[in-house]
Amino acid sequence: MNLEQLMTMLGLSDLQFALAVIGLLILIAVAILNVKYARALRKARAEAEDYLAERVVREPTFGAGFADPNPGQQVEPSFKEAALPVKADMVGFAIDPRIDCVITLRFSQPITGSEILKEMHSWDDLSTPSSARWMCEGLNVDQDSSEQWGLLEPDSTYSELQLAIQLASRRGPIGVLELSDFCSRAQALALTLGAQIDMPSVSTMLEKAKDLDAMAAESDIQLSINVLFDEACAWTKLDSLMSQRGFILSRSGRTYDYFSNRAPIFSSTDLNPGKPVQQLTLLLELPLISFDEKAFERMLTEGLEIAEAAHGRLVDDNGINLSEISIQSIRQHLDGLYENLERSGVPAGSSAASRLFS
Repeated sequence: MNLEQLMTMLGLSDLQFALAVIGLLILIAVAILNVKYARALRKARAEAEDYLAERVVREPTFGAGFADPNPGQQVEPSFKEAALPVKADMVGFAIDPRIDCVITLRFSQPITGSEILKEMHSWDDLSTPSSARWMCEGLNVDQDSSEQWGLLEPDSTYSELQLAIQLASRRGPIGVLELSDFCSRAQALALTLGAQIDMPSVSTMLEKAKDLDAMAAESDIQLSINVLFDEACAWTKLDSLMSQRGFILSRSGRTYDYFSNRAPIFSSTDLNPGKPVQQLTLLLELPLISFDEKAFERMLTEGLEIAEAAHGRLVDDNGINLSEISIQSIRQHLDGLYENLERSGVPAGSSAASRLFS
């Protein structure tokens, strides 16, 4: 039976038959794409399961990360494990290989941002408060862009795409399933867009996440200075004194921030507005402030000035007077902690540190 006889039997015109053939080809293409995606997903999950099985054999316990400190442990009388949330706005941070798993997609021909965004519309479910932060940047090849990396714009054209997910934070290292899911999505996107993909192995990135978490645990320090007043300081007097010293009352009306270069470098603990204050505590989150700011020395100076003006004294967390020996010991610890962060490639006050210690 030839083709013309088959068309006659089915009662199809030339146009109807052509449309049917095109529809069949589309179904076959979709089926092939689904098979490739399933293979990519299985490969990533298998790699993750192999890694997890190996970790179970090597290490019966898996640290929950540097977000689970021992509340009673202190390095020095005025050191604490960091407990305050990071106040920095995360908008504007760029992909950073030091703390991110970076996957690169390269296109044989430039592709528009709208085409990429259309295929990534389902990625919104990754952006939950409990999930690791992920980012996407494209290499813009438009004539007026000078081939710069930046956020995707629908009307721009790109030759490469970078997908990145953060490997660790104060919640701990990224999980096996979360990382493998991200890698699987990247592989599927590369298949859909016909791009070459450059992706590190899941096991390598999980090891890097563990190392980042361990490094951060050693450096996630909150330094405090306590001003204990001989007699409770009236709120109006303290408020006036803090304003004179350059502190700014927060929007909540419960804390004071000390700014340098338009950014807070240390703050007070919560106070009860309108009530007399018996003790004022100033807090510095070491990893978030650059060494060049000399934040500890400035915080120490402010503490001494406030104590002198309001009849108080500097004490440690046990209420014992803060001696020069203790202060010198703190300085030595600070130098070591700053050096540790510098050696790790995540200097204090850098954008990478702001993201890692968040």
